[in-house]
Amino acid sequence: MNLKTSIIRLTLCCLYIALSANLSAQNSIPLYPEAVPHALADAPQEKHTENDILWITEIRTPTIEVYLPPKRHQNKKAVIILPGGGYHGLAYDLEGIEIAKWYNTIGYTAFVLKYRTPERHTRDFKNKIPLSDAVRAIKYIRKNADRWSIDPHNIGIMGFSAGGHLASTLGTHYDMEVFPKSDPYHEVSARPDFMVLIYPVISMEDAYTHKGSKLYLLGEKPSKEAVHLFSNNKQVNSETPPTFLIHCEDDNVVPVANSIMMFQALKENDIDTELHVFPKGGHGFGLGITNSHISIWPTLLERWLHQLDEK
Repeated sequence: MNLKTSIIRLTLCCLYIALSANLSAQNSIPLYPEAVPHALADAPQEKHTENDILWITEIRTPTIEVYLPPKRHQNKKAVIILPGGGYHGLAYDLEGIEIAKWYNTIGYTAFVLKYRTPERHTRDFKNKIPLSDAVRAIKYIRKNADRWSIDPHNIGIMGFSAGGHLASTLGTHYDMEVFPKSDPYHEVSARPDFMVLIYPVISMEDAYTHKGSKLYLLGEKPSKEAVHLFSNNKQVNSETPPTFLIHCEDDNVVPVANSIMMFQALKENDIDTELHVFPKGGHGFGLGITNSHISIWPTLLERWLHQLDEK
């Protein structure tokens, strides 16, 4: 498929997104219907700011928003999408809703996770707040897979920027204990079946990380142990899920070295992985609709997902 064809296809996809704006979002489900763990008593009201994108901050009630494909195209596969925002907020439509609707066009059921960010949390659990929401989301979806007619063994995770860090944290720390053994989802696996990481933060080391993400996640003076634990390229092992990565060389927010190091760690552990590095495109491009340098990346992802099915 040439670039012109890919652009035409992506344009049609965008039209589908616009036309389906009021149809695709099926419902918004609270992750914790009874009580949010580690909730803050003095939590401020959640804020929604719309300019070029929908920006959500001060999240205290995490949810998953469900987007279903047409039944005739449904392939029983699912993905959980984690928007980025430097662990301070979420670029909810650019890196969440729009991506979910694209997945619907290729038959996937998509879930956009509105996860908590850790900056107001000061207790010991601070750096596990986002991970706990991601763990609960995949366990909830897997346990209730029949509800959406999806295969519980074909649920992936996708993240952008800091959301890519959270996705890769779930992919490398899925067995970390973030809930007590009495939790009703304790026996359900939190391991994603695949990972998609788009311009992701991977490392917490100063030479490579996005400093804002590191500050909000780990605080001003994190221990060496915390930096190592959340440098996810150093946590890859033989059980890490297959992974697809996209990054741009001219990304001046999150260095491309993050994706390269993750790719190398995956290859060293014989994990099925594919990395595409574009010379231009910057950071925060979402689907890349307006950028001819990178607009082909969803087509590359679709091809990789089909290849996974063949193995």
